[in-house]
Amino acid sequence: MESSGKFVPFTSYSDAYALPSIIRCEPNLHIAQFAFMKLLPARYIIEQALARGTLLHGMKVLETSSGTFALGLAVVCRERGFELEIFTDPVMDKALENRLKSLGAEVFITTEKAKQGGYQRSRLDALQARIRQLGDSCFWPRQYETPDNPRAYKLFADQVTGMLGADVTLVGSVGSGGSTCGTIERLRQKAPGARLIGVDTFNSVIFGQQDGERKLRGLGNSLVPKNVKHELYDEVHLISAPLAFVAARTLHERHAVFAGPTSGASYVVGRWRARQYQEETVVVICPDEGHRYVEAVYDHSWLKQNAHLNESVLLDAPVTENHPSIALPPWNRYVWERKSREAVLSLLEQV
Repeated sequence: MESSGKFVPFTSYSDAYALPSIIRCEPNLHIAQFAFMKLLPARYIIEQALARGTLLHGMKVLETSSGTFALGLAVVCRERGFELEIFTDPVMDKALENRLKSLGAEVFITTEKAKQGGYQRSRLDALQARIRQLGDSCFWPRQYETPDNPRAYKLFADQVTGMLGADVTLVGSVGSGGSTCGTIERLRQKAPGARLIGVDTFNSVIFGQQDGERKLRGLGNSLVPKNVKHELYDEVHLISAPLAFVAARTLHERHAVFAGPTSGASYVVGRWRARQYQEETVVVICPDEGHRYVEAVYDHSWLKQNAHLNESVLLDAPVTENHPSIALPPWNRYVWERKSREAVLSLLEQV
């Protein structure tokens, strides 16, 4: 590989890492690997709030998050000089908590689950109580409902279009809905036939399952975020934690792409899609790298201790179910056909 032009240094960490590296793993399968994807919407939301005047210097930034959106905000707030408070729960790993604190964030851990909505509701209640205390001296980014979350992914969509064209099959995990919905909306401005496959996990309410314990983190939800536009999805796949774990390890072993289990879940779906539809260009969103999971997903002893080892078989194909609410592990596919959530739920009576 030869240099073909002048190199210009990045002006900040967020400038350097906001967009992913796009890697061709198979003839029609591409991996879009972010260092941590939530940096992109965190930066965009803060920039837009500053431009509108809804965030002023001297105000505190408050948010509820147990994952990398908190880290994205911590990076941007450190760069911009804002104080940050994060409301989270015991699921947040200690390494992430320490990194947030190193960047100057205060971290408040909610230890009691709400009867309805679980930890996510408890975190939200704690956040809203703090907002009432601070009044107008704070800013809440509202990642689950602000339209600036999906809008942030226009930049990523344009990156995909510039490299591969807009008529792609996009595969990505669904948590807040920002990445998949925002990216496909932009792609469909140029290619209305571009396809979107959402990847969720079992016991997540987003696509119609009952709320319950989820061992696969970084996707799914106990509440239905406003930024999930169900009418945009062509298919929905539900992936179990053990399958996502082995898929992440397989992605690393086969292609040296070091990613977390959420990326593994999307990879196994994208790999299947690329082989079933060889005429399509498949792009898999990998939202973070694997460093946080070295002592878990990438540790044979941890998998064995947590009873994931015997279940960890990389399957070749999903079971296609008549309705997502009755889908069972380890891997289930539902042809969503760009319908509303209400329309799909109403079909349960016919199953």
